[in-house]
Amino acid sequence: MLHEPGHGIDLAGANKHGQQMFLANMPTPTQVLRPPPPPRRPRRRPSAPTRSFAPVDGIQGALFAMTLDPQIVTERARWEDGELTRHCHQIVREHAAKHGWSTRQRNDVVRSLRLLQTYRSRPEERIRVTDVLTLPTYAGNIVSTMDVLEAAGLLVEDRIPRIQTYFTTKTRHLPQPMRAQLETWLSVMIDGSSTAPRRRRRAPVNIRQQIHALTPILTDWAAQGTDSLAAVTPGMVTDALPAFGHRRATTVTGMRSLFSILKSRKVTFQNPARALANPGTAGSTPLPLDTAAVRAALASSDPAVALAVALVVFHALTNLQVRRVQLTDIADGRLQVGDRSIPLADLVRPRLRAWLDHRAKTWPSTINPYLFVTQRSAPRLVHPGTQFPWNRTTLRPQALREDRILAEAHASGGDVRRLCDLFGMSVEGASRYTVTQASPIAPLNHGHEPESR
Repeated sequence: MLHEPGHGIDLAGANKHGQQMFLANMPTPTQVLRPPPPPRRPRRRPSAPTRSFAPVDGIQGALFAMTLDPQIVTERARWEDGELTRHCHQIVREHAAKHGWSTRQRNDVVRSLRLLQTYRSRPEERIRVTDVLTLPTYAGNIVSTMDVLEAAGLLVEDRIPRIQTYFTTKTRHLPQPMRAQLETWLSVMIDGSSTAPRRRRRAPVNIRQQIHALTPILTDWAAQGTDSLAAVTPGMVTDALPAFGHRRATTVTGMRSLFSILKSRKVTFQNPARALANPGTAGSTPLPLDTAAVRAALASSDPAVALAVALVVFHALTNLQVRRVQLTDIADGRLQVGDRSIPLADLVRPRLRAWLDHRAKTWPSTINPYLFVTQRSAPRLVHPGTQFPWNRTTLRPQALREDRILAEAHASGGDVRRLCDLFGMSVEGASRYTVTQASPIAPLNHGHEPESR
């Protein structure tokens, strides 16, 4: 402000009434910020590393959040060639050769690495997953880039688990003592406990169900003046339980889990849910499906849909079993599922051949060992997601499986042992289908005869 043109800088005068701070590399009124000139010849591949790349363990926090201009970042990434790109170049080539990546996919990963090199704070810093997730803003690649960074040991997992976010949303209005007690319970449920009393970790879907069932009751207790779970009595627990149904079963399970963990961690002095009986599983009555819808799915023009539906309709595989079938599990006309060796039905075999032809034609270079592959899983060694290929049909795998077992139960006259042998079920699970023998519901036949082994 005080600098006069044609004269030197008077530091003493400038500092007489205070200090003037500047941010480095910011334009001044007399300077014009020009974008860097484009390279004359773009490099087709990163150059060899000029020195050994040694990533630092720490993460430099941002002073303030700043939205980057996608156009500027994308333009700069065209010529950016830092130590990160050079260090990962050989790993990218190895992954591309091993997993059968196309040239386009390999170039997308290299370009994504250049983007990460462009907008991270320090050249030697490891890459956070949250930074990788922003790559679609600049037309970058997420999954394959994360595979390369993980193989290079440069990936830092900083995502907040979804169950933690859901827990925070549902309990933010509760009193602080009660919320702290619930956090203790959540930590044991997620991570388990290796100290006595030992507990196994629970699946996030089960934890979410228990949180959903418990938070309305906890909210009512907080509204009545209960700030801590240590003040909860057995009578309060009994009065808060739903009358019947699946919600009661889930609530009882959540109460038993919550107060047993809090008492074992000496957070509470008593377990008010101690007298609650184990509710067991709240089952439902299986019902048959519409035959026309099932036959239409079996005749689908999508080979993945036709094969997946056939495996469930004829052999009652679960969704997880369908997705985890590997190519080596099928040999000599038989399908190996765990300890079971299943002869493939006659109507399953042509659908299997059609899918294998489509798989070999679409992904000829993939080394994925699983029978079903997608555009996302073909370059990797993972099975497809839970929605494949059921997002292309209106039928659900669990309903198809129940329909198949129900038809066999009616055809065999309610033979529990036969259901257990054919489908690898427990006696309790098979009894759920045999009790429908007294029902007037007639079993449906979707083009297959009841199996006899």
